[in-house]
Amino acid sequence: MSNLSSMQWDFTLASRGLQTPQILQKPARLLLVDDEPRLLESVCELLKNRGFGLVTANCGTEAIAHLSREAFDLIILDLRMPDISGHEIMDYINVHQMDANVIITSGDSGIEAAIGALRRGAYDFLRKPYPREELLKAVQNALQQRQLAAENKHIAAKLESSERIYRHLVDSSPDIIFTLDHLGHITFINNRVHPLLGFNTEDLIGQHYASLVHPRDQERANFVFSDGCQHHQRWSRNIELRLQSLDRADEGRVFSLELMSVSFTTQELSATDLPQDQERLGIYAVARDITERKRADELIAYQAYYDVLTELPNRVLFKDRLSLALLQAKRKKGGLAVMFVDLDRFKVVNDSLGHQLGDELLQQATIRLKACLRHSDTLSRFGSDEFNVVLPELDSVQDPTRVAQAFHDALRAPFNLGGQVVHITASIGVAVYPKDGESVDDLIRNADLAMHAKKSEGRNGYKFFELSMLNQSFEQISVESGLRLALAAGELEMYYQPQVDVSSGKVIGAEALMRWNHPQRGFLGAGAFLPFAEESGLIIAISDWMLEAVCRDLLAWNTLSDERPYLSINLSPHYLDRGDFYDKLKDALERFQILPSQIEVEVTENICIRNPQAAIEQLHKLCQLGVRVAIDDFGTGYSSLSYLHRFPVHVLKIDRSFVMPIEDDTLQFPVVLAIISIAKGLGLKLVAEGVETEVQKRYLQHAGCQTFQGFYYHRPMQQSALMGLLSKQLH
Repeated sequence: MSNLSSMQWDFTLASRGLQTPQILQKPARLLLVDDEPRLLESVCELLKNRGFGLVTANCGTEAIAHLSREAFDLIILDLRMPDISGHEIMDYINVHQMDANVIITSGDSGIEAAIGALRRGAYDFLRKPYPREELLKAVQNALQQRQLAAENKHIAAKLESSERIYRHLVDSSPDIIFTLDHLGHITFINNRVHPLLGFNTEDLIGQHYASLVHPRDQERANFVFSDGCQHHQRWSRNIELRLQSLDRADEGRVFSLELMSVSFTTQELSATDLPQDQERLGIYAVARDITERKRADELIAYQAYYDVLTELPNRVLFKDRLSLALLQAKRKKGGLAVMFVDLDRFKVVNDSLGHQLGDELLQQATIRLKACLRHSDTLSRFGSDEFNVVLPELDSVQDPTRVAQAFHDALRAPFNLGGQVVHITASIGVAVYPKDGESVDDLIRNADLAMHAKKSEGRNGYKFFELSMLNQSFEQISVESGLRLALAAGELEMYYQPQVDVSSGKVIGAEALMRWNHPQRGFLGAGAFLPFAEESGLIIAISDWMLEAVCRDLLAWNTLSDERPYLSINLSPHYLDRGDFYDKLKDALERFQILPSQIEVEVTENICIRNPQAAIEQLHKLCQLGVRVAIDDFGTGYSSLSYLHRFPVHVLKIDRSFVMPIEDDTLQFPVVLAIISIAKGLGLKLVAEGVETEVQKRYLQHAGCQTFQGFYYHRPMQQSALMGLLSKQLH
C-alpha cells in the first residue's frame, strides 16, 4: 500500500471497464488532526510522498478553521483534544454536509467512543497505538470506497441524463411510440399520441390495444398483434392501420406501423401468474401518420381514372369497363352498344359566357345524362364536351335508340347558368357489338364516326354506324396525306370560269377554281379535297399558294391590253379568321403590280354568322384597299337582310341550285325574282351561276340579271385557254 497513488486509482477503475470520474483526477486531500505533535509528525511522515495533499491541525479549533476554508477527501481525526473533541468536529462536518470520509484514531479503550464515532458516520476506528500497515490499509480502503462512490454517482448522473435525453427524443418524435405486454396491454406510449389522436398518455397505460385501433381495422389488428404476442420467436412486421381518435366521429387517421417483438421480465410486466424473472415477448411499435400521403395517393389514383369536373370515369377507366363488358358479351354471346355524345354549340356557350359557366353546363348536363342510364351502364367524359357511353347486355338494337332519345329529351329543357337561360342539343353516334366492331378501339372509333356523320347532316339527333363512314374516314386520311405532298410536288393548278356580260357578250372577269391533278385519280374538283383541307388546317397553306398563283396569272392577263378584267377568288372562313389575310393580299398586289379593283373576294353567308364583328372589320379593310366583296351562294345559308346593310357587300351571286329548276321561261320562280329585287334595291351587282341553257339565260336576262357564269358560255379552263379567249375577243 506504500506506493498507492492517483495513477493507481485510475488503473484500478480502468481494469473494471469504467471511466475515471473527472473529480478524482486530482490528488486526494487529507486533513490530519491530533494534539500530540510527535504522533502528528509520524503520520505525516508515513503518508508523505504518496501523492496526497496533506494538511495538519494540532487542535479542534484549527481543524474546524481548515474545514471551513477548503474541502478534504479524508480526515484522520483524534477523538481526545483539549479544546474541541473529535465527536464535535464530526458533528460540525455533518451539520455542514461536508463530503469527506473520516478515520478516527483514539487511545480511549471504552466502547462508547467507537460507537459514538461510527454513529456520526466514521469510516473506520483505529485504537492507539496502531500498526503502520493498519493505518495505510484504512486510508487505502477509505479512498477506494470514496472513489467507488464517486464513480457510481457519475454513472448514475450519466444514466439519468441519458434517460432524460431518451425521454425527450421519444416524446419529440413525430411518430407514436408504444409497447405492449404479452397480453396486448399498453405498457408505454409517448406524448405524441395527444396531438395526433387526442388521448392522454396516462389514460392509455394499462389499456388494451383495441382502445387505440379504429373499429373498422380491429380484425386486422387482432390478427397481427395477437399473433405477435403469442409468438415464441423474434419477429418484425409492417402494417397499415387506422387508429381511433378520441373524437369518435372521426374516420380515423391512417398510420404505418413498424412492429417488432421485445422481451420483458415478469417484474416489468407486473405479471402474477408467471415464475419470477421469466421472460415473455411483448411488442415494440412505431406508428407513423401517413394520412396526408394516403389522401394524396388516393387523389392521384382518382384523377388517373376519373374526370375531376364531372366525377365521371375518364377515357382510361371507360376503356377498362368496355373491355370487361366485351368479355362478358363474348362469353354470353350477347350484345352491347357504345355511344359517342357531343354537345352541339358548346364552344359558343363557353366562349360567350365564360369557362366557369361552361363547366357548370357540363356538370348539369352530366346529371341529366346519368339519370337516363341503368346502374350497369357507364357514362364517361372523354374531353371537352364529348361523352362516351357503354350499354352492356343489350336485349335488342332498340335499346340504344331509347337511350339516345332519352338523352335528347333530358337536354331539351333549358339550362340556367348564372341567370342566363341556355338551350343545347346533342349529336350522338352509336356502334353496336358485334356488327360494328369487336374491339374496344373499333367500337369507340366507329361511334365517333357516326357522331360526326350526324353533325355533318345537321346535328341534334343520333345516327348508327355504317361501313361507308369508315370508307369516308379512310378517304379523308388519304386525301389529307396526299394534299401535303401535292403542295410540294406542284400538283395543284388554277382553273378559271369566265363571267360574261350579257349585253356585249364579252368576258369581263372570271372565277378562280382550284383543281388537283392527282397522280392516281386524275383531276379532282375543289369539292373533293378542300373540305378535308379545312378539317386538317391545310387550307391556310393552300390559300397562300392560291393567292400567289392567281396574282401571277392576273399579271399575264394584264399584258394583253389596257382592259383590266377582274378575278373572283373564294375565301375560306378559316383563312379570314386568321386576321393576316389583308396583309398577305396587300403584299401580293404590290409585288405583282395588280390593281385592287381587279380582285373580287367571295365569302359565304356563314362567314357573317360565325364572328360578325371580326368579319365586318376584315371586310372593311379590304374595301378600303379597293377590293370588292361578293356574297357567294346567296339564299342557301342563314340568309338575313340585316347583314347586307351591316357588311360592305358589292356583289350577290345567285346559287346554281336556284337556276337549275328554270326550264320554262313562262313560269314564275319567286326566289330568283326576290334575290334580283334585293340586289337592285341595294344597288348591288348580280351574278347568276350555273347558267346552262338558253331558257335560263333568257329568263334571268329578262328578270334583270346582266352577268352570267356557266356552261352555256364557258366551262372552267386553264390559264392558257383563258389567255387565248381574252386575246381573241380583243380582235
